Amino acid sequence: MKPEPSPADTLRKVTRIAKVNGMIVVFPTSCLCGLVAALFGDWRSALIGFLVAAAGWSEWHGAKLLKRGEVRGIGWLVRSQLYLLGLILLYALWQMASYNPALVRSLITPDIAQTYESAGVDIQDVVRIAYYALYGTLAVLTLFYQGGLALFYRRRTAVVKTALAGGNAIAASGPAGQL
Repeated sequence: MKPEPSPADTLRKVTRIAKVNGMIVVFPTSCLCGLVAALFGDWRSALIGFLVAAAGWSEWHGAKLLKRGEVRGIGWLVRSQLYLLGLILLYALWQMASYNPALVRSLITPDIAQTYESAGVDIQDVVRIAYYALYGTLAVLTLFYQGGLALFYRRRTAVVKTALAGGNAIAASGPAGQL
């Protein structure tokens, strides 16, 4: 059986995960998508992208607080995941509620429509099901990922507090836990 990691090791792991995850959410994911959406004049998607970036920034900020030895950083990590979870769930529900069959009809070329018709399949039904499946899957995955990460951080709060009370803030940025 594997021994329990030390509080300092747990602090390093939590800080490393938070920093990496926060940076992934901020830069390649949300800021890039927000900027591209803004360039195309899609202000709703741009706003969502920048709100998601705020979640990544708050997780990254929490990691920096922990690195400096501030226990309140763990709260930032948990809240960033819950905020992102809520934001993505609202976005998925918003998309589902605003499904536009007229837009779908305008995007289907006659060749595609004929192909599906010859197979006896209603293309509108296929697209509608795929649309709802996409956003439903997004909602379920975010429940597991963001919810799981919030739980991961929350369950390590006491150990992180112990590590920081023991003066292990420096250890979080040492060679074993490069940030």
